[in-house]
Amino acid sequence: MKLLLGGDVMTGRGIDQILPHPGDPTLHEPWMRSALNYVALAERVSGAIPRPQPFDYVWGEALAAIAPHAPDWRIVNLETSLTADGQPAAKGIHYRMHPTNVGCLAVAGIDCCVLANNHVADWGPRGLTDTLDTLDAAGLAHAGAGRDAAEAMRPAVLAGTNRQRVLVFAAASPSAGVPQHWAAGPAQAGVWLLPEDDPQAPAAFADAVARWARPGDLVIASLHWGPNWGYAIPEERRRFAEALVERAGVHVVHGHSSHHALGIQVHRGQPLLYGCGDLVNDYEGITGYQAFRPELVLAYLLELDEHTQRLRSLQMLPFRLRRLRLERASGEDLAWLCRRLDRECGRFGGQVEPTSTGTLVLRLPA
Repeated sequence: MKLLLGGDVMTGRGIDQILPHPGDPTLHEPWMRSALNYVALAERVSGAIPRPQPFDYVWGEALAAIAPHAPDWRIVNLETSLTADGQPAAKGIHYRMHPTNVGCLAVAGIDCCVLANNHVADWGPRGLTDTLDTLDAAGLAHAGAGRDAAEAMRPAVLAGTNRQRVLVFAAASPSAGVPQHWAAGPAQAGVWLLPEDDPQAPAAFADAVARWARPGDLVIASLHWGPNWGYAIPEERRRFAEALVERAGVHVVHGHSSHHALGIQVHRGQPLLYGCGDLVNDYEGITGYQAFRPELVLAYLLELDEHTQRLRSLQMLPFRLRRLRLERASGEDLAWLCRRLDRECGRFGGQVEPTSTGTLVLRLPA
């Protein structure tokens, strides 16, 4: 079984403005009043971006690079509200993409959009329900947010060959900046809010899995947790991730929120990706975090045994964000990523090495 996992996909603001159906560019940020200014920042650094661009533009060279690996399922964290309506929430940054631009997700062959994050309700309950309706109409599965708590906690069920199913459960933590009042309730739209430092969190997740999983299912826990910057992984986050494997029967932990890649642990044969980093964003030209090289991003290719659901291999495809699209990373960029990820994965006994095909591979601990 082959999975393609991506971190944060932020198709709002500047990205939305270069697509065929840009929405209202008005922003409510203290330092930026128009989404067009984010396009201008990118153009100042890398050159003109003609508009409009086709739906596949933002994926650039990534789709051709992914295709030979033939992943069975493609899963990303969609950190954008899909709406032309709603009211901006009382927070500093608001992402939205016009619903008619949803084709930029479909063209990438994405099977599931994780919605448990700190931007899906940026435009209030109306924006959230518009997002759900837009994804449903486009035939894109989603998990982690809903019109009530039952829907937010319900997994996306992805069907495969030989009756194989992938269940994607998604939850968000306040540690990633998710407001407490965004929690879905019995009659309230919102996200599945699950703090990783709550001692009852593993049991709550295990209960949700038990209600849905059948023998042979591959279970993914997609979790939006932690700050945007920094490599530290708190002990409570690690204990929570390990408990999901031990107590909830989770086979893959798909972590996100950090704007750069974090370390990867393999626990009892199951991969724990603590932070996949961004995959698509409009941050080009923004300064202040150059030490983290946020313009370098990764797509993760996981192969798991179809009988045991244990990890067989994990590759990372490196890209560089330039002119608001993904390009293949250079040899120098690949070497930098390899050194940094080898350092971070080394904390868990893993080793990251380059391959002859320009990817990175995680060598599993013995």
